[in-house]
Amino acid sequence: MSANKSIEEIEDLKDLVDEDLVKEMAGKIKSEMPAKEEKDGEEITNPYHIAQRLIERATKTLDLQEGVYDILKKPKRVMKVSIPVRRDNGDVVNYTGIRAQHTDILGPTKGGVRFHSNVNEDEVIALSMWMSLKTAIVGIPFGGGKGGIIVDPEDLSEREIEELSRGFIRELEPIMGPEKDIPAPDVNTSPKIMGWMLDEFDRLRGHNVPGFITGKPLIIGGSEGRVEATGRGVVITIREAARRLDLDLSKMTAVIQGFGNVGSITAKYLEESGVKVIGVTDAKGGVYNANGLNIKELIDYVNEKGTVKGFPDSEHLSNDDLFSLECDILVPAALENQITGNNADSIKAKIVAEAANGPTTPQGNEILEKKGVFVIPDILCNAGGVTVSYFEWVQNAMHYSWKEKEVMEKLEEKMKEAFKAVYDMRDAKDVKMREAAYLVGVGRLAKGMIARGWIKNWEMPIDC
Repeated sequence: MSANKSIEEIEDLKDLVDEDLVKEMAGKIKSEMPAKEEKDGEEITNPYHIAQRLIERATKTLDLQEGVYDILKKPKRVMKVSIPVRRDNGDVVNYTGIRAQHTDILGPTKGGVRFHSNVNEDEVIALSMWMSLKTAIVGIPFGGGKGGIIVDPEDLSEREIEELSRGFIRELEPIMGPEKDIPAPDVNTSPKIMGWMLDEFDRLRGHNVPGFITGKPLIIGGSEGRVEATGRGVVITIREAARRLDLDLSKMTAVIQGFGNVGSITAKYLEESGVKVIGVTDAKGGVYNANGLNIKELIDYVNEKGTVKGFPDSEHLSNDDLFSLECDILVPAALENQITGNNADSIKAKIVAEAANGPTTPQGNEILEKKGVFVIPDILCNAGGVTVSYFEWVQNAMHYSWKEKEVMEKLEEKMKEAFKAVYDMRDAKDVKMREAAYLVGVGRLAKGMIARGWIKNWEMPIDC
Protein backbone atom coordinates (compact mmCIF):
# COMPACT_ATOMS: atom_id res chain seq x y z
CA MET A 1 0.00 0.00 0.00
CA SER A 2 1.41 3.39 -0.96
CA ALA A 3 1.81 6.25 1.53
CA ASN A 4 -0.58 8.37 -0.53
CA LYS A 5 -3.22 5.60 -0.40
CA SER A 6 -2.91 5.38 3.40
CA ILE A 7 -3.34 9.14 3.77
CA GLU A 8 -6.44 9.05 1.56
CA GLU A 9 -7.98 6.27 3.71
CA ILE A 10 -7.27 8.24 6.91
CA GLU A 11 -8.90 11.32 5.41
CA ASP A 12 -11.94 9.18 4.51
CA LEU A 13 -12.18 7.94 8.12
CA LYS A 14 -12.00 11.53 9.43
CA ASP A 15 -15.04 12.38 7.34
CA LEU A 16 -17.00 9.65 9.12
CA VAL A 17 -16.30 11.04 12.61
CA ASP A 18 -18.76 13.45 14.17
CA GLU A 19 -16.40 15.85 15.96
CA ASP A 20 -19.17 17.25 18.19
CA LEU A 21 -20.10 13.71 19.27
CA VAL A 22 -16.46 12.93 20.10
CA LYS A 23 -16.21 16.11 22.20
CA GLU A 24 -19.45 15.31 24.02
CA MET A 25 -18.33 11.74 24.80
CA ALA A 26 -14.94 12.97 26.01
CA GLY A 27 -16.65 15.48 28.27
CA LYS A 28 -18.87 12.80 29.81
CA ILE A 29 -15.91 10.48 30.42
CA LYS A 30 -13.96 13.32 32.05
CA SER A 31 -16.89 14.33 34.25
CA GLU A 32 -17.19 10.80 35.66
CA MET A 33 -13.50 10.64 36.58
CA PRO A 34 -12.50 11.38 40.20
CA ALA A 35 -12.34 15.12 40.73
CA LYS A 36 -8.73 16.27 41.01
CA GLU A 37 -6.39 18.92 39.74
CA GLU A 38 -5.21 18.38 36.21
CA LYS A 39 -1.89 19.93 37.18
CA ASP A 40 -0.20 20.35 40.53
CA GLY A 41 -1.25 23.61 42.11
CA GLU A 42 -3.90 24.39 39.50
CA GLU A 43 -7.10 25.75 41.01
CA ILE A 44 -10.26 23.66 40.56
CA THR A 45 -13.10 25.83 39.28
CA ASN A 46 -15.34 23.22 37.64
CA PRO A 47 -18.29 23.05 40.08
CA TYR A 48 -19.05 19.41 39.19
CA HIS A 49 -15.52 18.36 40.08
CA ILE A 50 -15.59 20.44 43.28
CA ALA A 51 -18.83 18.73 44.38
CA GLN A 52 -17.43 15.29 43.55
CA ARG A 53 -14.25 15.95 45.47
CA LEU A 54 -16.08 17.06 48.61
CA ILE A 55 -18.56 14.18 48.48
CA GLU A 56 -15.74 11.67 48.01
CA ARG A 57 -13.93 13.12 51.01
CA ALA A 58 -17.07 12.82 53.13
CA THR A 59 -17.64 9.17 52.17
CA LYS A 60 -14.07 8.35 53.16
CA THR A 61 -14.31 10.20 56.48
CA LEU A 62 -17.53 8.33 57.27
CA ASP A 63 -15.90 5.06 56.14
CA LEU A 64 -18.76 4.36 53.75
CA GLN A 65 -18.79 1.53 51.24
CA GLU A 66 -17.24 2.47 47.92
CA GLY A 67 -20.58 2.06 46.18
CA VAL A 68 -22.00 5.06 48.03
CA TYR A 69 -19.62 7.43 46.27
CA ASP A 70 -20.23 5.65 42.97
CA ILE A 71 -23.94 6.45 43.33
CA LEU A 72 -23.49 10.05 44.50
CA LYS A 73 -20.68 11.12 42.18
CA LYS A 74 -22.94 11.49 39.14
CA PRO A 75 -26.60 12.28 38.49
CA LYS A 76 -29.33 9.71 38.03
CA ARG A 77 -30.52 11.50 34.91
CA VAL A 78 -29.57 14.48 32.72
CA MET A 79 -31.78 15.62 29.87
CA LYS A 80 -30.80 18.20 27.27
CA VAL A 81 -33.54 19.63 25.09
CA SER A 82 -33.86 22.02 22.17
CA ILE A 83 -36.39 24.84 22.52
CA PRO A 84 -37.16 26.73 19.30
CA VAL A 85 -38.48 30.26 19.90
CA ARG A 86 -39.86 32.60 17.28
CA ARG A 87 -38.35 36.02 17.95
CA ASP A 88 -40.36 39.20 17.61
CA ASN A 89 -38.61 39.94 14.30
CA GLY A 90 -39.80 36.61 12.84
CA ASP A 91 -36.48 34.75 13.20
CA VAL A 92 -36.49 31.33 14.92
CA VAL A 93 -33.72 30.69 17.45
CA ASN A 94 -33.13 27.25 18.97
CA TYR A 95 -32.12 27.43 22.64
CA THR A 96 -30.65 24.61 24.74
CA GLY A 97 -32.26 23.61 28.03
CA ILE A 98 -30.78 21.23 30.61
CA ARG A 99 -32.34 19.40 33.56
CA ALA A 100 -30.29 17.28 35.97
CA GLN A 101 -31.84 14.94 38.54
CA HIS A 102 -29.10 13.89 40.93
CA THR A 103 -30.80 11.43 43.28
CA ASP A 104 -34.28 10.65 44.57
CA ILE A 105 -33.15 8.61 47.57
CA LEU A 106 -35.05 10.82 50.02
CA GLY A 107 -37.89 11.93 47.74
CA PRO A 108 -38.72 13.57 44.39
CA THR A 109 -35.95 15.72 42.98
CA LYS A 110 -36.23 19.44 43.64
CA GLY A 111 -34.40 22.47 42.31
CA GLY A 112 -34.51 25.76 40.50
CA VAL A 113 -34.33 26.75 36.85
CA ARG A 114 -31.90 29.50 35.85
CA PHE A 115 -31.75 31.55 32.64
CA HIS A 116 -28.14 32.56 32.00
CA SER A 117 -25.71 32.67 29.08
CA ASN A 118 -23.10 30.71 31.08
CA VAL A 119 -25.36 27.75 31.92
CA ASN A 120 -23.62 24.46 31.10
CA GLU A 121 -24.09 20.79 31.87
CA ASP A 122 -21.40 20.51 34.55
CA GLU A 123 -22.78 23.54 36.39
CA VAL A 124 -26.34 22.18 36.35
CA ILE A 125 -25.21 18.75 37.56
CA ALA A 126 -23.19 20.29 40.40
CA LEU A 127 -26.14 22.41 41.45
CA SER A 128 -28.35 19.31 41.53
CA MET A 129 -25.79 17.54 43.74
CA TRP A 130 -25.65 20.48 46.13
CA MET A 131 -29.45 20.46 46.26
CA SER A 132 -29.42 16.79 47.32
CA LEU A 133 -27.14 17.72 50.19
CA LYS A 134 -29.18 20.81 51.17
CA THR A 135 -32.43 18.90 51.43
CA ALA A 136 -30.71 16.19 53.49
CA ILE A 137 -29.16 18.76 55.84
CA VAL A 138 -32.45 20.58 56.52
CA GLY A 139 -34.30 17.27 56.79
CA ILE A 140 -36.93 17.54 54.07
CA PRO A 141 -38.06 14.64 51.83
CA PHE A 142 -36.59 15.79 48.52
CA GLY A 143 -33.72 14.77 46.30
CA GLY A 144 -31.64 17.16 44.24
CA GLY A 145 -32.50 18.59 40.84
CA LYS A 146 -31.54 21.65 38.83
CA GLY A 147 -32.27 23.13 35.44
CA GLY A 148 -31.15 25.91 33.17
CA ILE A 149 -31.45 27.44 29.74
CA ILE A 150 -28.45 28.88 27.91
CA VAL A 151 -29.75 32.38 27.21
CA ASP A 152 -29.22 36.01 28.11
CA PRO A 153 -32.74 36.99 29.18
CA GLU A 154 -31.94 40.68 28.70
CA ASP A 155 -31.82 40.01 24.95
CA LEU A 156 -35.42 38.70 24.92
CA SER A 157 -38.77 40.44 25.14
CA GLU A 158 -41.31 39.33 27.74
CA ARG A 159 -43.25 37.40 25.09
CA GLU A 160 -40.09 35.60 23.98
CA ILE A 161 -39.20 34.68 27.59
CA GLU A 162 -42.71 33.30 28.08
CA GLU A 163 -42.44 31.19 24.92
CA LEU A 164 -39.02 29.93 26.05
CA SER A 165 -40.35 29.08 29.53
CA ARG A 166 -43.33 27.18 28.17
CA GLY A 167 -41.12 25.35 25.65
CA PHE A 168 -38.80 24.19 28.44
CA ILE A 169 -41.76 22.57 30.23
CA ARG A 170 -43.18 21.02 27.04
CA GLU A 171 -39.90 19.26 26.36
CA LEU A 172 -39.32 18.07 29.94
CA GLU A 173 -42.89 17.26 31.01
CA PRO A 174 -42.41 13.44 30.83
CA ILE A 175 -39.79 13.50 33.62
CA MET A 176 -41.45 16.15 35.82
CA GLY A 177 -44.31 16.33 38.30
CA PRO A 178 -44.98 16.70 42.03
CA GLU A 179 -43.92 13.09 42.66
CA LYS A 180 -40.99 13.15 40.21
CA ASP A 181 -39.19 16.48 39.85
CA ILE A 182 -40.29 19.92 41.08
CA PRO A 183 -38.82 23.14 39.60
CA ALA A 184 -38.52 26.54 41.29
CA PRO A 185 -37.06 30.02 40.59
CA ASP A 186 -33.31 30.60 40.40
CA VAL A 187 -31.01 33.09 38.68
CA ASN A 188 -33.00 35.36 36.31
CA THR A 189 -36.29 33.53 36.88
CA SER A 190 -39.24 34.71 38.96
CA PRO A 191 -42.74 33.89 40.27
CA LYS A 192 -44.16 35.19 36.99
CA ILE A 193 -42.08 32.68 35.01
CA MET A 194 -43.06 29.90 37.43
CA GLY A 195 -46.71 30.82 36.73
CA TRP A 196 -46.19 30.40 32.99
CA MET A 197 -44.45 27.06 33.55
CA LEU A 198 -47.25 25.84 35.81
CA ASP A 199 -49.88 26.85 33.26
CA GLU A 200 -48.05 24.95 30.51
CA PHE A 201 -47.74 21.84 32.68
CA ASP A 202 -51.45 22.00 33.59
CA ARG A 203 -52.38 22.26 29.90
CA LEU A 204 -50.32 19.19 29.08
CA ARG A 205 -51.80 17.17 31.97
CA GLY A 206 -55.35 18.44 31.40
CA HIS A 207 -55.94 19.40 35.04
CA ASN A 208 -54.50 21.62 37.78
CA VAL A 209 -51.28 20.34 39.37
CA PRO A 210 -50.23 23.17 41.74
CA GLY A 211 -47.61 21.02 43.49
CA PHE A 212 -45.67 20.66 40.23
CA ILE A 213 -43.72 23.88 40.82
CA THR A 214 -42.84 26.15 43.74
CA GLY A 215 -42.06 29.83 43.98
CA LYS A 216 -45.20 30.63 41.98
CA PRO A 217 -47.57 33.58 42.58
CA LEU A 218 -49.73 33.38 45.71
CA ILE A 219 -52.99 33.49 43.75
CA ILE A 220 -52.25 30.13 42.07
CA GLY A 221 -50.91 28.25 45.08
CA GLY A 222 -47.70 29.97 46.05
CA SER A 223 -46.58 30.22 49.67
CA GLU A 224 -46.37 33.27 51.89
CA GLY A 225 -42.72 34.06 52.56
CA ARG A 226 -41.27 32.13 49.60
CA VAL A 227 -39.74 35.18 47.90
CA GLU A 228 -37.89 36.15 51.09
CA ALA A 229 -37.04 32.60 52.17
CA THR A 230 -33.44 32.25 50.95
CA GLY A 231 -32.38 35.64 52.30
CA ARG A 232 -34.13 35.00 55.62
CA GLY A 233 -32.37 31.65 55.89
CA VAL A 234 -29.00 33.29 55.24
CA VAL A 235 -29.57 35.77 58.06
CA ILE A 236 -30.73 33.01 60.45
CA THR A 237 -27.45 31.15 59.88
CA ILE A 238 -25.44 34.37 60.33
CA ARG A 239 -27.25 35.01 63.59
CA GLU A 240 -26.54 31.45 64.79
CA ALA A 241 -22.86 31.78 63.84
CA ALA A 242 -22.54 35.13 65.64
CA ARG A 243 -24.12 33.64 68.76
CA ARG A 244 -21.62 30.77 68.85
CA LEU A 245 -18.71 33.12 68.14
CA ASP A 246 -19.94 35.48 70.88
CA LEU A 247 -20.34 38.40 68.46
CA ASP A 248 -22.88 41.21 68.82
CA LEU A 249 -24.75 41.72 65.51
CA SER A 250 -25.64 45.29 66.46
CA LYS A 251 -21.94 46.17 66.40
CA MET A 252 -21.13 44.39 63.13
CA THR A 253 -20.74 45.53 59.52
CA ALA A 254 -21.46 43.57 56.33
CA VAL A 255 -20.76 43.70 52.60
CA ILE A 256 -22.79 41.85 49.97
CA GLN A 257 -21.82 40.74 46.47
CA GLY A 258 -24.95 40.49 44.35
CA PHE A 259 -28.15 42.45 44.92
CA GLY A 260 -30.81 40.33 43.28
CA ASN A 261 -33.55 38.65 45.26
CA VAL A 262 -31.23 36.86 47.68
CA GLY A 263 -28.72 39.67 48.18
CA SER A 264 -31.33 42.39 48.66
CA ILE A 265 -33.45 40.36 51.09
CA THR A 266 -30.33 39.38 53.03
CA ALA A 267 -29.35 43.05 53.28
CA LYS A 268 -32.84 43.99 54.45
CA TYR A 269 -32.92 41.44 57.28
CA LEU A 270 -29.31 42.09 58.28
CA GLU A 271 -30.16 45.77 58.67
CA GLU A 272 -33.23 44.85 60.75
CA SER A 273 -30.94 42.70 62.94
CA GLY A 274 -28.79 45.74 63.67
CA VAL A 275 -25.99 45.02 61.19
CA LYS A 276 -24.64 48.00 59.24
CA VAL A 277 -24.44 47.11 55.51
CA ILE A 278 -21.60 49.29 54.19
CA GLY A 279 -20.96 47.89 50.69
CA VAL A 280 -22.93 46.25 47.89
CA THR A 281 -22.02 45.28 44.32
CA ASP A 282 -23.95 43.87 41.36
CA ALA A 283 -23.08 43.00 37.76
CA LYS A 284 -23.04 46.68 36.74
CA GLY A 285 -21.25 48.36 39.63
CA GLY A 286 -21.03 48.87 43.36
CA VAL A 287 -21.64 51.36 46.19
CA TYR A 288 -20.01 52.03 49.55
CA ASN A 289 -20.88 54.12 52.59
CA ALA A 290 -18.82 53.69 55.75
CA ASN A 291 -21.77 54.88 57.84
CA GLY A 292 -24.10 52.28 56.34
CA LEU A 293 -26.33 52.21 53.27
CA ASN A 294 -30.06 52.79 53.61
CA ILE A 295 -31.24 49.40 52.37
CA LYS A 296 -34.89 50.29 51.83
CA GLU A 297 -33.91 53.27 49.70
CA LEU A 298 -31.30 51.16 47.87
CA ILE A 299 -33.90 48.48 47.01
CA ASP A 300 -36.27 51.18 45.70
CA TYR A 301 -33.40 52.66 43.66
CA VAL A 302 -32.53 49.26 42.13
CA ASN A 303 -36.18 48.61 41.26
CA GLU A 304 -36.15 51.89 39.31
CA LYS A 305 -32.63 51.89 37.81
CA GLY A 306 -31.87 48.17 37.53
CA THR A 307 -28.52 48.52 39.34
CA VAL A 308 -27.00 49.78 42.58
CA LYS A 309 -24.55 51.88 40.56
CA GLY A 310 -24.98 55.59 41.12
CA PHE A 311 -26.93 55.31 44.38
CA PRO A 312 -26.94 58.74 46.11
CA ASP A 313 -24.73 59.38 49.16
CA SER A 314 -22.34 56.57 48.29
CA GLU A 315 -18.89 56.04 46.80
CA HIS A 316 -18.12 53.81 43.81
CA LEU A 317 -17.05 50.30 44.78
CA SER A 318 -15.56 47.61 42.55
CA ASN A 319 -15.99 43.89 43.12
CA ASP A 320 -12.30 43.52 44.04
CA ASP A 321 -12.59 46.39 46.51
CA LEU A 322 -15.66 44.81 48.12
CA PHE A 323 -13.84 41.59 48.99
CA SER A 324 -10.98 43.47 50.65
CA LEU A 325 -13.11 45.88 52.72
CA GLU A 326 -12.76 45.97 56.48
CA CYS A 327 -15.98 44.30 57.67
CA ASP A 328 -17.32 41.58 59.92
CA ILE A 329 -19.57 39.70 57.47
CA LEU A 330 -19.05 38.98 53.77
CA VAL A 331 -22.04 37.62 51.85
CA PRO A 332 -21.30 36.34 48.32
CA ALA A 333 -24.77 36.24 46.75
CA ALA A 334 -23.91 36.08 43.04
CA LEU A 335 -22.50 33.13 41.07
CA GLU A 336 -19.87 30.40 41.44
CA ASN A 337 -16.10 30.81 41.87
CA GLN A 338 -16.02 34.33 43.31
CA ILE A 339 -13.70 33.68 46.26
CA THR A 340 -10.55 32.09 44.86
CA GLY A 341 -6.89 31.58 45.59
CA ASN A 342 -6.29 35.01 44.06
CA ASN A 343 -8.47 37.07 46.40
CA ALA A 344 -9.22 34.98 49.51
CA ASP A 345 -6.17 36.27 51.36
CA SER A 346 -7.42 39.86 51.05
CA ILE A 347 -10.73 39.07 52.81
CA LYS A 348 -10.90 40.63 56.27
CA ALA A 349 -14.36 39.42 57.33
CA LYS A 350 -14.84 37.24 60.41
CA ILE A 351 -17.80 35.40 58.82
CA VAL A 352 -18.35 34.43 55.17
CA ALA A 353 -21.98 33.49 54.58
CA GLU A 354 -22.36 31.74 51.22
CA ALA A 355 -25.74 32.92 49.96
CA ALA A 356 -24.75 31.86 46.42
CA ASN A 357 -24.11 28.29 45.29
CA GLY A 358 -20.44 27.35 45.03
CA PRO A 359 -19.01 30.87 45.48
CA THR A 360 -15.72 29.62 46.94
CA THR A 361 -13.16 27.42 45.20
CA PRO A 362 -11.32 24.73 47.21
CA GLN A 363 -8.14 26.82 47.13
CA GLY A 364 -10.03 29.91 48.28
CA ASN A 365 -11.70 27.91 51.05
CA GLU A 366 -8.37 26.56 52.26
CA ILE A 367 -7.01 30.09 52.59
CA LEU A 368 -10.10 31.28 54.48
CA GLU A 369 -9.87 28.36 56.90
CA LYS A 370 -6.17 29.00 57.55
CA LYS A 371 -7.01 32.64 58.28
CA GLY A 372 -9.60 31.53 60.83
CA VAL A 373 -12.60 32.86 58.91
CA PHE A 374 -15.86 31.19 59.95
CA VAL A 375 -17.43 29.96 56.69
CA ILE A 376 -21.15 29.15 56.59
CA PRO A 377 -21.16 26.80 53.57
CA ASP A 378 -23.68 27.24 50.77
CA ILE A 379 -25.43 23.90 51.29
CA LEU A 380 -26.41 25.13 54.76
CA CYS A 381 -26.47 28.90 54.39
CA ASN A 382 -28.86 29.23 51.41
CA ALA A 383 -31.12 26.27 52.17
CA GLY A 384 -33.98 28.53 53.27
CA GLY A 385 -35.36 28.71 49.74
CA VAL A 386 -35.80 24.98 49.25
CA THR A 387 -37.15 24.68 52.80
CA VAL A 388 -40.03 27.07 52.12
CA SER A 389 -40.49 25.43 48.70
CA TYR A 390 -41.11 22.24 50.65
CA PHE A 391 -43.68 24.07 52.76
CA GLU A 392 -45.36 25.29 49.55
CA TRP A 393 -45.43 21.74 48.16
CA VAL A 394 -46.99 20.48 51.39
CA GLN A 395 -49.62 23.23 51.36
CA ASN A 396 -50.51 22.36 47.75
CA ALA A 397 -50.92 18.69 48.70
CA MET A 398 -53.17 19.70 51.62
CA HIS A 399 -55.15 22.18 49.48
CA TYR A 400 -54.57 24.63 52.30
CA SER A 401 -52.40 27.69 52.95
CA TRP A 402 -50.44 28.89 55.99
CA LYS A 403 -50.00 32.47 57.18
CA GLU A 404 -46.58 34.06 56.71
CA LYS A 405 -45.93 34.01 60.47
CA GLU A 406 -46.39 30.23 60.55
CA VAL A 407 -44.14 29.76 57.51
CA MET A 408 -41.39 31.89 59.04
CA GLU A 409 -41.61 30.07 62.38
CA LYS A 410 -41.24 26.74 60.61
CA LEU A 411 -38.32 28.09 58.53
CA GLU A 412 -36.58 29.37 61.67
CA GLU A 413 -36.97 25.98 63.33
CA LYS A 414 -35.62 24.06 60.32
CA MET A 415 -32.62 26.36 59.77
CA LYS A 416 -31.65 26.35 63.45
CA GLU A 417 -31.85 22.56 63.57
CA ALA A 418 -29.74 22.28 60.42
CA PHE A 419 -27.13 24.73 61.74
CA LYS A 420 -26.93 22.84 65.03
CA ALA A 421 -26.48 19.50 63.23
CA VAL A 422 -23.59 20.87 61.17
CA TYR A 423 -21.99 22.72 64.09
CA ASP A 424 -22.22 19.64 66.30
CA MET A 425 -20.62 17.55 63.54
CA ARG A 426 -17.86 20.17 63.30
CA ASP A 427 -17.08 19.67 66.99
CA ALA A 428 -17.52 15.89 66.97
CA LYS A 429 -15.15 15.31 64.04
CA ASP A 430 -12.88 18.33 64.67
CA VAL A 431 -13.37 19.68 61.15
CA LYS A 432 -14.40 22.99 59.60
CA MET A 433 -17.99 23.91 58.78
CA ARG A 434 -17.87 22.99 55.07
CA GLU A 435 -16.62 19.48 55.69
CA ALA A 436 -19.08 19.10 58.57
CA ALA A 437 -21.98 20.06 56.27
CA TYR A 438 -20.93 17.44 53.72
CA LEU A 439 -20.61 14.83 56.44
CA VAL A 440 -24.16 15.53 57.62
CA GLY A 441 -25.59 15.61 54.09
CA VAL A 442 -23.78 12.53 52.77
CA GLY A 443 -24.42 10.66 56.02
CA ARG A 444 -28.17 11.22 55.76
CA LEU A 445 -28.20 10.18 52.11
CA ALA A 446 -26.34 7.03 53.16
CA LYS A 447 -29.01 6.39 55.81
CA GLY A 448 -31.57 6.56 53.02
CA MET A 449 -29.59 3.97 51.09
CA ILE A 450 -29.57 1.71 54.16
CA ALA A 451 -33.34 2.08 54.52
CA ARG A 452 -33.82 1.16 50.87
CA GLY A 453 -31.53 -1.85 51.16
CA TRP A 454 -28.79 -0.44 48.94
CA ILE A 455 -26.17 -0.74 51.71
CA LYS A 456 -25.84 -3.92 53.75
CA ASN A 457 -24.10 -4.63 57.07
CA TRP A 458 -22.95 -1.09 57.78
CA GLU A 459 -23.59 1.24 60.69
CA MET A 460 -23.13 5.02 60.76
CA PRO A 461 -19.98 5.74 62.83
CA ILE A 462 -21.56 8.96 64.13
CA ASP A 463 -25.11 10.30 64.27
CA CYS A 464 -25.93 12.47 61.27
